[in-house]
Amino acid sequence: MGTGDKAKHKAEEIAGKAKEKLGQATGDKEKEAAGKSEQTKGALKQAADKVKDAVTGHKDKKPDQDG
Repeated sequence: MGTGDKAKHKAEEIAGKAKEKLGQATGDKEKEAAGKSEQTKGALKQAADKVKDAVTGHKDKKPDQDG
C-alpha cells in the first residue's frame, strides 16, 4: 500500500472530523452528518490498508522466519 494513499485516507478522516465539529458549532445537522460519514469512510479505508499490508507482509515472509 502506498504511503500517499494512507496519508490521503487519514486526511479524509481528519477532514470529516473537522466538518462534523463545524456542523456541531453552527447547528448544521447535514454538515455534521456528512462529517461523520467522511470520518467513517476514511477509517474504513485505513482498515483496508492495514489488511492489505498484513496480507502483503505475510506473503513476503520466508517460511523460516517466525515473527
